[in-house]
Amino acid sequence: MDDREVEAGYEAEQGATGILQVFGRQLKRFREWAELGRAEFGARTGYSAATIAAFEQGKRIPPGRFIDQADELLGARGILKEMKEEVARAQYPAFFRGAAKLEKEAVELHVYAVQAVPGLLQTEEYARAVFAMRRPLLDEATVEERVAARLARHEILSRTPMPTISFVIEESVLRRPLGGRDVMRGQLEHLLLVGHRRNVEIQVMPTEREDHAGLAGPFTLIETREGRRIAYVEVLKDSRLHTDRNSVREIEEQYGLLRAQALTPRESLAVVEKLLGET
Repeated sequence: MDDREVEAGYEAEQGATGILQVFGRQLKRFREWAELGRAEFGARTGYSAATIAAFEQGKRIPPGRFIDQADELLGARGILKEMKEEVARAQYPAFFRGAAKLEKEAVELHVYAVQAVPGLLQTEEYARAVFAMRRPLLDEATVEERVAARLARHEILSRTPMPTISFVIEESVLRRPLGGRDVMRGQLEHLLLVGHRRNVEIQVMPTEREDHAGLAGPFTLIETREGRRIAYVEVLKDSRLHTDRNSVREIEEQYGLLRAQALTPRESLAVVEKLLGET
């Protein structure tokens, strides 16, 4: 796969919301073939008739466990299950879907964060607070879908074989109590737990540093199983996957300098412990 194919694939991901309508039509067709009403089908799967209708109309994203149940109950012979991965990807905002797919399959991930704790490190409560603060406001169902999708991404932290993951986080992020003191306390405790994983390194960039290589903003570096190196850069709702080697190399250089300028992982966890004691 060359750079144009990666970028074309990313653009295709951004237009992938139609998968919900396709899945919904197939679900309705199999339900009707099984001669089950929405209420009865919902009762057997643990959902209301209104929720089943929303799934069939492509208005809500069905969870993976429901898709597995529906496929078995309706005798779909794996047809519904085949769409599970693409349906799950629809949980992410359009601008992130391409990066989410690459992240899931990455062998290396390196993240520089300047605004909030990186999604891969967020607790459920912190993530909910972040999404609730979005403007324009997200409805409650969308907030919960985004939280569930964010937590599902955490599987990569314990995946086998283990990927190599590192983070450089601005000190100001750890001092900003998004969601309140209790939420932030839980978030700092979680950082300490994840920071002790053998495949994860967390570094804090002190606010007092006079030299700083990351003033251009946050980014994520991704290395695929095939050895391809890609940089993901996001600003507001605009994002881009950089695949050109020169562009990626520039961002890799920035990250190398950031890691050199930041505190070591051991020093960084000590800072997190100190902040936890102050929260």
